[in-house]
Amino acid sequence: DVENPLVKVLTEMEFEGVRVDTEFLNEYSKELEKEAKIAEESVYKIAGVRFNLASPKQLGEVLFEKLMLDPKAKKTKTGQYATGEDVLQKLAHQFPIVSDILIFRELTKLKSTYVDALPLLINPKTGRVHTTYAQAVAVTGRLSSNNPNLQNIPVRSDRGKEIRKAFIPRDSDHVLISADYSQIELRIVAAISGDPNMCEAFRLGKDIHTATAAKVYGIEEEAVTKEMRYKAKSVNFGIIYGQGAFGLAENLGISRTEAKTIIDNYKKEFPGITQYMASTIQFAKEKGYVETLMGRKRWLRDINSTNFTVRGFAERNAINSPIQGSAADMVKLAMIKVQAAIKKNKLKSKMILQVHDELIFDALKEEAEEMKKLILENMENAMILPNNVPVLAEAGIGDNWLVAH
Repeated sequence: DVENPLVKVLTEMEFEGVRVDTEFLNEYSKELEKEAKIAEESVYKIAGVRFNLASPKQLGEVLFEKLMLDPKAKKTKTGQYATGEDVLQKLAHQFPIVSDILIFRELTKLKSTYVDALPLLINPKTGRVHTTYAQAVAVTGRLSSNNPNLQNIPVRSDRGKEIRKAFIPRDSDHVLISADYSQIELRIVAAISGDPNMCEAFRLGKDIHTATAAKVYGIEEEAVTKEMRYKAKSVNFGIIYGQGAFGLAENLGISRTEAKTIIDNYKKEFPGITQYMASTIQFAKEKGYVETLMGRKRWLRDINSTNFTVRGFAERNAINSPIQGSAADMVKLAMIKVQAAIKKNKLKSKMILQVHDELIFDALKEEAEEMKKLILENMENAMILPNNVPVLAEAGIGDNWLVAH
């Protein structure tokens, strides 16, 4: 029902491709280069020495031997200092030099991986970029894509988002439509666990993070502050990835005691979710796998491992896979339904990209409104969730992917 019918849909999307604005990318490349240079010079100024910023070995020596930023700095197997993203993120709050290094890394990565690479991938015959989708690479069932990999175009940072401006309609008679699911993984958590409080919040169409914050802090929803909502959001997403008090404290920069209180309150207010986590791990221990709502299995051979760390990793996968996997199944079913509806209504618009919970279409202007309705209807009804949890999708129209999203 899911994978076989999707093959044809993906073939058509790959064949169709997407138009890319090379002029914009050339300009943006120069801009990123300028900004990266500023960050780089700032690093040298603070460090008081010029070195090769792209060399982890030299960087480690400057940060941890010359500047002594962290007396407990860890080393890698090869004996040089660890300077990975996670290490630097923890130091960025205290030391401006570290945030400059992170900025430099982000900008140079964006420039080389996307901004400079995309124009080279344009097919000379079609003038478009044609990604390749893989259905059976990610164990959770999510699609992956390469050349270019569209699944990891950054969305969290403003500089990363800008790259979406480069994806444009085929000509002036077309616009892009971007449609994505609203909080689909949390809705699936509610539906699978059947937790009464969470299911209720979704049925009433509440803002789930505000509703969660109100429960966790034991206050009225009107009294929830921005900061409380942010913390509740972090717990909502963290819990389904098996995050504990330590992880939450690191994420939010709060004390472990506060993090523990938040998590304890959360578990008390949403007992169905705690129950889901325990029973899923139990199921995995007995059967050796977990499965999505559609029955996609993920085997977990380490679930009964005697090694605490290894087993913990398998347990987190056991909790998260049915959720992420069911969301992946839903998106795939939606793609099949939307494509069938476009054909049935003899529309000329095309589905051109899929990125996680989001579908992007190259739509004829006069079909745009009809398309929007058809897309949302088919996405919201692709897979009916248990416990009457409603599925919501949203769509926008624009002259490039950023605007449409």
